[in-house]
Amino acid sequence: MKELLDRLVEQMVAGGIHFEDGRREFERRFISRVLSETGGHLSRAAEQLGVHRNTLTRKLTELGLKASKPSRKR
Repeated sequence: MKELLDRLVEQMVAGGIHFEDGRREFERRFISRVLSETGGHLSRAAEQLGVHRNTLTRKLTELGLKASKPSRKR
């Protein structure tokens, strides 16, 4: 993973991507992926991300993301 990240950072720097833009896009994609894997369940996603549920909710707002409502199994 370290090599992949090193190459990505190298490409981003060479491409003139600002730190804040890269960080924001990384967070958006990382959180979106975890939310998808948890079926939109905020508590499970927060646990998997290692953050408090309120922190995740705040991040969703900051990043302009919406959590889909978890599907209920009957």
